[in-house]
Amino acid sequence: MGQVKKLTGIALSLALAGSLAACGSNNDNGGSTGSASNSGTKAANDTSKATNDTSTSSNDTSNSSDAGIDTSKFETINYVVLGDKPKNGQLEKVMAKVNAILKQKVNAELQFKWVEWADWQTKYNLLLASGEPLDLITIGTDWLDTWGNAQRGAFLPLNDLLEKYAPQTYTEIPKEDWDQSKLGDKIMMIPEDHYTQWVNHGIYYRGDWAKQFGITQPITDFETLGKYFQGIKDNMKGIVPWDVNGTNGTLYTGFETAYTDNIDLPIATGYANVFTAKSYDERYTVDSPIFNDAFIDFAKLMKEWADKGYWREDVLNYKGDTRTELKAGQTGADAHHTQTFKGLRVDMDKAQPGSELQMFAYSDTRGNLISMPITHGGTSIGAHSKDPGRALMVYDLIRQDPELYHLINYGIEGVQYEIKDGIRTRPAGYDDAKDGFYTDFWGGRIDKNEIPSDTDWSGIGDIYAKYDQIKKPFPYGKFVFDKSSVDPEMTAISQVVGEQMPAILFGKAGDPAKAVQALRDKLKAAGYEKVKAEIQKQLDAFKATDQG
Repeated sequence: MGQVKKLTGIALSLALAGSLAACGSNNDNGGSTGSASNSGTKAANDTSKATNDTSTSSNDTSNSSDAGIDTSKFETINYVVLGDKPKNGQLEKVMAKVNAILKQKVNAELQFKWVEWADWQTKYNLLLASGEPLDLITIGTDWLDTWGNAQRGAFLPLNDLLEKYAPQTYTEIPKEDWDQSKLGDKIMMIPEDHYTQWVNHGIYYRGDWAKQFGITQPITDFETLGKYFQGIKDNMKGIVPWDVNGTNGTLYTGFETAYTDNIDLPIATGYANVFTAKSYDERYTVDSPIFNDAFIDFAKLMKEWADKGYWREDVLNYKGDTRTELKAGQTGADAHHTQTFKGLRVDMDKAQPGSELQMFAYSDTRGNLISMPITHGGTSIGAHSKDPGRALMVYDLIRQDPELYHLINYGIEGVQYEIKDGIRTRPAGYDDAKDGFYTDFWGGRIDKNEIPSDTDWSGIGDIYAKYDQIKKPFPYGKFVFDKSSVDPEMTAISQVVGEQMPAILFGKAGDPAKAVQALRDKLKAAGYEKVKAEIQKQLDAFKATDQG
């Protein structure tokens, strides 16, 4: 019992250090995921998107016997993924086909180990701290506290394993990307560096309603968004303008991006990232949006929105599914990132014809957009894996083999999808409740094995192009903050942010100026200045190395 209490205490502390931004997913739980990173961008490598390239055919995939590896003992490999496990039976049907191929090729089977969305931060960190023999683990340095978990010994160094057990992936990933996957001189993860995506956060709104309210140009700032919400209040009886889930931290990301020059450091402090760089030009100088006077003005605006009823009175306790409400025409907004938007636009065109769903990306206000790290997604091997070599062999196959890749990502052709003129579409009679399938495999997607889908909005390329024109390179690929000397303070700061910030962002903390000052005072009491000084010290050292 004592050990259980100890592990639970560890997990609660670690969870506070994890950020609240999950990737978009097939089973994304409405607006309940917050946002920790300032913005995202496409993968570092300029590989062509969705070419359905089958040059790496299943017949070309290296067989274990050819590589001189003993696979005589059958192994079950587990893979930690985030999301709610599908319950309609399709996962099991797909995995039966996957595992038949894996048994033939490497005498192994793959089982997904789901960390479900309810209290996912605590569950994920507890799992990694438990000492359980985990094989493949989904990681993300900007939302899953991967560097912190690596420093705590959760992952196995891969230097001596990759070339032998995952040769195609090892060769494919360039040295500079491997360098960004290291803790010291040890490779701790395989980056998802060959997959094009943007996770630039913002708020979705209905274009048809906006036009009805006299908003004829795309929304690019919070002031105009407020006019849109007021239009709903004035014209749409019984509809909450933004029926947001109270755990959503997206407004802090919005403030940071739209109202400051700050850019995120890869240093997580729970619900909101307290520590940032001052700007891209001053990227080696520590700052904090919370201590910017503009944050008081933003808090006042959010209090004004709350008083006007732009979200429900009990927003901090509301756990509803905002996205489902949006599709049903019961609310006028939702929030997540660009990857979610490209599919949601298609869903809304079907569910609410003529709705013309739009996205106000926070970077639209001032062009404050930093590219996403190549380790936003990726895979590590658990420190206590019973067979890390076989785990890597399985990973290499599901990343590189088109047949396995398509099964893992899309399901069974003829059931979950069919291909028409090179485009992936739903078969006639497809019923999502009965036929839907996903694995939330965010640890090794790759453009060359992607098949374009008719569920992706055709206009997404224009949005990507717009982002590409203003983005700045992610500058912290090789910066890993060592928080060992300030770990208690980091935990305390995360607790303060989690307790105080939601009420400020949703206008439920009383007088905004007093609430922000109280937050600042509590952060200082928790050790803000000490942590800031330690970050600055390490950034100074990084700058000296980074600039040669």
